[in-house]
Amino acid sequence: MKKASIEKKLTEGSVVKQLIKFALPFMLSNLIQTLYNVADMFIVGKYCGTSGVSGVNIGGQVTFIMTNIIIGLTVGGTVIIAQYLGSGDRKGMRESISTLLTFLLFAAISFTVIMLLLSDGILWLLQTPEESYQQARDYLDVTLLGTIFIFGYNAFAAILRGLGDSKRPLIFVSIACGINVVLDYLLVGVYGMEAKGAAIATIISQAISMILCIIYLKRSDFEFDFKLSSFRFYKERFFMLLRVGTPLSIQNVIVNFSFLVLTTIANGMGVNASAAVGIVGKYNGFAILPAIAVGSSVSAMVAQNMGAGETERARKTFHTGFALAFSVTFVVFVFTQLFPEQILAMFDDDPKTIAAGVEYIRTFSFDYLIVPLTFCLNGLITGAGHTVISSACGILSSIGFRIPIAILFGVVLKKGLWGLGLAAPVATIASGLILFVFYATGRWKKNLVIKNEVQADADCSIT
Repeated sequence: MKKASIEKKLTEGSVVKQLIKFALPFMLSNLIQTLYNVADMFIVGKYCGTSGVSGVNIGGQVTFIMTNIIIGLTVGGTVIIAQYLGSGDRKGMRESISTLLTFLLFAAISFTVIMLLLSDGILWLLQTPEESYQQARDYLDVTLLGTIFIFGYNAFAAILRGLGDSKRPLIFVSIACGINVVLDYLLVGVYGMEAKGAAIATIISQAISMILCIIYLKRSDFEFDFKLSSFRFYKERFFMLLRVGTPLSIQNVIVNFSFLVLTTIANGMGVNASAAVGIVGKYNGFAILPAIAVGSSVSAMVAQNMGAGETERARKTFHTGFALAFSVTFVVFVFTQLFPEQILAMFDDDPKTIAAGVEYIRTFSFDYLIVPLTFCLNGLITGAGHTVISSACGILSSIGFRIPIAILFGVVLKKGLWGLGLAAPVATIASGLILFVFYATGRWKKNLVIKNEVQADADCSIT
């Protein structure tokens, strides 16, 4: 298979068509990947009740935060690889891929060991309800054992998207998700393994996703051949990955930590509130998928165009992405406001959980009107390499707005889940305003990846 079958130029042709062709598989891929935890929660809720739903939510959120540390680096890898491809620097692209995969292999092993040792203490700090503690512990410990598969799949998917290919990750994750659902019903429904069975199904499915990526890449004329000698660490490439990816990792951790604070507050309100916040969190994963997918697609397209010096095409990509994302999330917002009870009842038919969830989702869903602009602005700025700015916005909105608003309205003023839900849209507005000011200054046009590139000589590499 020729390289042309993997690498796709996003610097030519209609911006609208290119963005839709790239974003649609990306959105479907994220949608299907989100089904992993949703399927776990839905099936566990059906066979194990509210305590199972709460356990999967809490255990899954801890794993999600850990994964997002690495996802920041993989997104940085997408930006760097895309810019090298756009500029025609194949040496820089090849060495960046090798460094990214080598580092993530080491990180996966380290994270697994450390998190297994700390899992019990983490669940205690999160005020995990006694009724769901064992379920959360089982789910968390098993998913931690599959860290290498989660990191691996996200790395390969990021590399493929940096090369302009969003279709292959969709195919691989679709196959794995189907297997995940079958295993969920088998292990949870038939063998009664509860949350542990759902976790086993998840890591097996993630392993299959990663293996399918490797098989495809090995059969293609890919820049990395997966031989032991190819796992090389290039110092300058690593520093570039850290410079672009670390701010995103920090942002991901703090943003998800802020949502974990919301979960912790809800846990203190009882198991029904805990389950309701978990359900809305899973639904929210679907609701904002169009904005996430379009924003990430904007980032990949902007990166290639910035590498090629096509600044105005990058700007047009942002405008197109915002219009596309808002047209979808507006419909989602209206649907959520009209049918909140029906949405919640799909996961848990407990009247107390539904009542608590409706109160929460009414205010939380206003976030769907704001995220298109924020995510697409973030995609533009990230694609240009200004990840420190995008990270600072995410951190400020989380620490300065989401957490304080949640504590003020949810705890101090005792507005319950209604006040807790208000924290999300307020934080997104704050982040969007800062990003828009930076965009208006035009400083995003300065490319921070290619311009500051320091070529890595062979003698700078470490085998």
